[in-house]
Amino acid sequence: MVALFLGQSARSFDVGCTITVEQSPDHFHAHVELDGDVAINPGDKVRVHGSPIQIKFGESVVVQRAATVTRATALERGLTRLAAYFDLKELYEVSFTPGRVR
Repeated sequence: MVALFLGQSARSFDVGCTITVEQSPDHFHAHVELDGDVAINPGDKVRVHGSPIQIKFGESVVVQRAATVTRATALERGLTRLAAYFDLKELYEVSFTPGRVR
């Protein structure tokens, strides 16, 4: 279901979503699942609507909200993939020296 509102382009559409938030000794996370099996590609943006969700330590909550998905252009997708490649290289930069280098 695609609904266009004032200020939205053909690249944007609204969709429902489920937000799961947990803050406990075992888990600290917030997950958003879009309704209808919407695929999110590199460079796409998802904006979840509504007020911030605040929970106390030891609690978890599941909330239904609306979200706006904005599809990236081909250029934005390419730039996102390129940037991700260089960011990923930072994560696996390791050293195999046995100790201090003299």
